[in-house]
Amino acid sequence: MWRLDHLAVVCSDLADGTAWAEAALGVSFQTSGKHARYGTHNRLLGLGSDLYLEVIAPDPEGASMGPRWFGLDAVSGAPRLGNWIVACDDLGAALAASPQGAGEAVDLERGDLKWRIAVPKDGSLPMAGGWPTLIEWAPGTRHPATRLADSGLRLKSLTIHHPDAATIAAMLAPRLEDRRIGFKTAAIPSLSATFLTPDGHERLLA
Repeated sequence: MWRLDHLAVVCSDLADGTAWAEAALGVSFQTSGKHARYGTHNRLLGLGSDLYLEVIAPDPEGASMGPRWFGLDAVSGAPRLGNWIVACDDLGAALAASPQGAGEAVDLERGDLKWRIAVPKDGSLPMAGGWPTLIEWAPGTRHPATRLADSGLRLKSLTIHHPDAATIAAMLAPRLEDRRIGFKTAAIPSLSATFLTPDGHERLLA
């Protein structure tokens, strides 16, 4: 089965995106990192032992080897929740079961982190973000969520808004079972997520 791995806030400036997410969620982000191949950098927030949130943006000090992933070359305006990433045990098989345009497997590593991720050649998001970005962590790799301090926030719900929401939901149903994930028909693709704070309050990212 596939499983929700992490969520990503996309933005043109990492500091601005981090400040926006911190204000919305009421917590501070933690560790940061760089992705040399795609010329991006990020900040991370732990959401428990198996899920995390990242803010990701082009790195002004980095040079991409091609189009940036997560559609970041086209990002403008305010930060937003822009991508959902789903883990699988066999990326090749997962791509074979995905719609056209889900991407091609790319092998990456940073320190002791090793993974394969599906990235379309033009760096865009599959189905404008309606289909998840697929990732396969290398055997023995310690998941990033386990390396982060627990923020106390928990994902309550993730909604994928898309013109073909029903089709996407039907295609994912046999592979991804997560009651937190829902699909809603909408003219313009977008994502929204609700988080629960330790005191029971709800925080929204969209």
